[in-house]
Amino acid sequence: MPAEKNLTRELALVPEDSALLIVDVQNLCARRDGGEFKERPDAEIARDYAEYFGQLAEVAVPNMQRLVTACRTASVEVLYTTIESLTRDGRDRSLDYKISGFNVPKGSWDAKVIDELAPEEDEMVFPKSSSSVFISTNIDYVMRNLGVKQLVICGLRTDHCVESAIRDACDLGYLVTQVTDACASITRARHENSLQTIKGYCRQVTTDDLLAELGA
Repeated sequence: MPAEKNLTRELALVPEDSALLIVDVQNLCARRDGGEFKERPDAEIARDYAEYFGQLAEVAVPNMQRLVTACRTASVEVLYTTIESLTRDGRDRSLDYKISGFNVPKGSWDAKVIDELAPEEDEMVFPKSSSSVFISTNIDYVMRNLGVKQLVICGLRTDHCVESAIRDACDLGYLVTQVTDACASITRARHENSLQTIKGYCRQVTTDDLLAELGA
């Protein structure tokens, strides 16, 4: 079927209608001593994860810092989601997380947003226990209360929780912008494959593109 006339994803952000969502940039999976990596030997990290940590340190996290600063200045709501159970033992987790043996206990260090992107006092963090923030939190309800219509998404990992958030946000009626160089996955190839897979759902821009749009 042809697209409806005058409808497009390629719309510049209207700050008062927009929010930035930082997905799962937390100690668990963004730190060498985080729960996902701390038991792995250095040789394995060097062999399998050097590319990932390099992308985080050199590209994704610095770009997310720039986005957060610009969005705060432009009065774009900054929101965060982290993987974190509502309980210490994770009994509230999704079935998938239970089968995977994946639990980030309530209140743990692993569950905290990394210091470089620490939320300000009045910014909201949504702890989730499933891949998509829209499945296991009330973020949709909150964003509708805030009047959000356009959602900018970035974070970790491109082909996992970022992609899940994009799909669900689109299905719920938000106009989604993915910031392509403010996301990362375990390998660059996985990151690039995800960008190609999801591009039909959202507008894709670089950090520089979005900062220019916001007048930063």
